Amino acid sequence: MSGLLARLLPERADNSVPGLRLPVYVFTAIAVVSTVRSCIHLLAPDGGAGSIAGMDLTVAGSEGIIFAFALWGSAQLIYALIQLAVAFRYRSLVPAMYLLLILETLLRMLVGRMKPVHFAHTPPGASANYVVLPLAFAMLVLSLRPARGRTA
Repeated sequence: MSGLLARLLPERADNSVPGLRLPVYVFTAIAVVSTVRSCIHLLAPDGGAGSIAGMDLTVAGSEGIIFAFALWGSAQLIYALIQLAVAFRYRSLVPAMYLLLILETLLRMLVGRMKPVHFAHTPPGASANYVVLPLAFAMLVLSLRPARGRTA
């Protein structure tokens, strides 16, 4: 178990990839998508709430909805910048980032169940959760496995 913990949280964060390289490449793609997604929420006039998520913004208080989406975009951008730093400079932290991605996705899904909102259609992020979650889990497992014939 201590070996697993050491792979998740290495003593030194560096650019080494002791396991398979595929999880790093997939994580890099996820980081790029996260960056684009965050910029849309931060910069779109409606924060993506109406134009992408399909929320009715004709209701009273819609300014608050747009504000919340933009705030969410700013938090997502910080997370995306950390993801990019890991993808390009601190690859030894990729397994830990997959674990965080899994937790973040599960928590968003939980909030969706606890505090349901009506959308005109299923938002892309809600559908993507069902792809990201098993993908992140599979990449976490692969990132923790040592590559055959290669040492750190």
